[in-house]
Amino acid sequence: MLLLILGLVLFLGTHAFSMLRARRASVVGQIGENRYKLGYMALSLLGLVLIGVGFHDYRLQGMIPVWDPPVWTRHLALTLVLLAFISLAATYIPSHIRAKAKHPMLLAVKIWATAHLLANGDLGSILLFGGFLAWAVSARISIKRRERAAGVPAGGRAAVAVPAGWRNDVLVVLIGTAAWFVFARYLHYPVIGVPVWPGSM
Repeated sequence: MLLLILGLVLFLGTHAFSMLRARRASVVGQIGENRYKLGYMALSLLGLVLIGVGFHDYRLQGMIPVWDPPVWTRHLALTLVLLAFISLAATYIPSHIRAKAKHPMLLAVKIWATAHLLANGDLGSILLFGGFLAWAVSARISIKRRERAAGVPAGGRAAVAVPAGWRNDVLVVLIGTAAWFVFARYLHYPVIGVPVWPGSM
């Protein structure tokens, strides 16, 4: 559990620090943009490794139950994660979905974290997914504040280029759905150690 907590503090703390724009600018001014980015990447990667190792060790040592989610939450989580994958795909492809989501990467993290909080009632999962959900919500609030300070209308960030037609939206849905299916059906159990596809075990 200690490694998991250290990893969360390091990874989420690093990302949270980037929201403190004045302090970030001060550090960049002292060490330079390239060194800051290198340090940011190194600390984030170390945090992710600690999270992975820490959560693995925590599960091996015996998870600490807090509440017992009903079975239907697992099916709901699987459906919600599909939406998270589609939102993640929209991050990289200009589309109506991307424009509507405004910040699809953060939306994907929020949906993913919420889905896993619904389906997992142990302490480690609550810390892990609750931490990511709290960060994503805080990051969205921080972006909104910066947008207001920059004079961006309340409806969202500055105009996002939206391609004509719906071809890219179909592509986003297809890519997101395919990635979700492959990960949920074939990779989640080998990588994470937990089967999520109905009848896969």
